[in-house]
Amino acid sequence: MANPPTFHHRARKRFGQNFLHDTGVIQRIIQAITPQQDQHLVEIGPGQGALTASLVASGSETHVIELDRDLVPGLLASFASYNNFHLHQGDALKFDFKQLADPNQKIRVIGNLPYNISTPLLFHLFSFRELISDMHFMLQKEVVERLAAQPGEKAYGRLGIMAQYFCQIDYLFTVNPGAFKPAPKVDSAIVKLTPHRSIEQPAEDIKQLEQVVKLAFSQRRKTIRNTLKSLFAADELHQLAIDPTLRPEQITLSQFISLANYLAKR
Repeated sequence: MANPPTFHHRARKRFGQNFLHDTGVIQRIIQAITPQQDQHLVEIGPGQGALTASLVASGSETHVIELDRDLVPGLLASFASYNNFHLHQGDALKFDFKQLADPNQKIRVIGNLPYNISTPLLFHLFSFRELISDMHFMLQKEVVERLAAQPGEKAYGRLGIMAQYFCQIDYLFTVNPGAFKPAPKVDSAIVKLTPHRSIEQPAEDIKQLEQVVKLAFSQRRKTIRNTLKSLFAADELHQLAIDPTLRPEQITLSQFISLANYLAKR
């Protein structure tokens, strides 16, 4: 593993910055990613280059997207001499990942994502899923638990259902606050998201699926007979082999897709 560079920069709260410095955690993340020379990697929020050093050293084409202009000089000083390093200063939430597309090589996305933008950024990336082979992210542990949650679990809800529609979700490992400077007040976790090559049960209208899931979880302690009564009669739920007395967290992704497709056809 390449040694991460060191340059001074005060973490900014408005950018949600917590810089990874624990070499053991860095090594474990790099082992999970296993970057290869012939790959195209995109790192969102490289910060002080803790992960970037090993990504560039692997020989892979490494693109980094950094919002904080003040971090750019340090990143350039550390990596500009490498022909395989490419820096994009800007907001990943507005970044057009199609500009990095290669017809022969899908991109791999990596990032220690600021907690305040993690959910909208994931959905932005889902819109480019056909260009992406996999994604490895450091996120707030609670967010990773929601992404990976299964029906019947407390964390199961809108985020996990929609993320699992687009991707296979693998919770890899937990990272404690001491691995960062400054230390956040919560645990973090590493998650791997692999976009499905094909969706076995496609939703005819993604917006319809999002609407049904959002409405179902608007009052998660109520039964779906009550939360979805504006969209479905009880006999329609029975017709779709869904028990109206179940709560939203007991409904599977497949059943939510059936509900959305029923509406789309109706």
